[in-house]
Amino acid sequence: MAIDKVFIVGSGLMGAGIAQVCAQSGVRVTLCDVNQEALAKAQKNIAWSVGKFVEKGKVAGTVDEIMARIAFTGDLTACAGHPLVIEAVFENLELKREIFAKLDAAADAGALIASNTSAISISMLAAATKRPEKVFGLHFFSPVPMMAAVEVVKGQFTTDEVFQAGRDFAYAIGKEPIMVHKDVPGFLINRINFPATCEAMRLVEMGVGTVEDVDKGLRLASGRKMGIFETGDMVGLEVTFGALLAIYEETKDPRWFPPAILRRKIAAGHVGKKVGKGWYLYDEQGNKIGPNT
Repeated sequence: MAIDKVFIVGSGLMGAGIAQVCAQSGVRVTLCDVNQEALAKAQKNIAWSVGKFVEKGKVAGTVDEIMARIAFTGDLTACAGHPLVIEAVFENLELKREIFAKLDAAADAGALIASNTSAISISMLAAATKRPEKVFGLHFFSPVPMMAAVEVVKGQFTTDEVFQAGRDFAYAIGKEPIMVHKDVPGFLINRINFPATCEAMRLVEMGVGTVEDVDKGLRLASGRKMGIFETGDMVGLEVTFGALLAIYEETKDPRWFPPAILRRKIAAGHVGKKVGKGWYLYDEQGNKIGPNT
């Protein structure tokens, strides 16, 4: 099935990024958020990012043409008329289930509903709807406009047709789908990445190495473009915390429980680049100025 119109719930870093890549690919988008201030910020950030892509010749069209494909609303029921709805809010199971139930009631009968969750069970989200066979995961990676991969996750009740529709949509917006055939906590990529993330935090907590040296080592020795802690600050420490906690709560495996150093950062409000404090400190322009020890 061809998807030419998408409704996205949540205008944060991920939701705005998904809206941008859809619009750049010619897909019409409606970006929804109950917070009007957040919507205005998203609109400004998307326009700036699109401008950079246009300036570098990486997308076709002008900024105005691309931005004209994005509508902004605070009304969740405006999802009617969209063949695909994507939820991209904070990693909280109950909040997501509440949103899924509302979307299920308002969306067209044939509409597909996807979640951008990085760890929460797609099957548990689908259970909040009357169309579990049409629910699947579309896990984008941050920053969405730059990262080529997107996990397409098949829930317990997702049909093969819907699973393949997710793959086709990923291709249509210029992404490379990573097909996740079974709904396990953390899916595929985070099940590989998170153990290293937790171990890096614990090694810093034990005083074995510093945040800066861990990141430098991973860039120079492992070929990463960004270190674990740099990536964490960009994504938001609360996002990593929520994902780890979701995996732990479903598996009860202690290796997934968020390390103490991360819990303390969250409690202090040091959640990353957006607030100027995370694993590193940042100036008002968002430039890294040193470790946040």
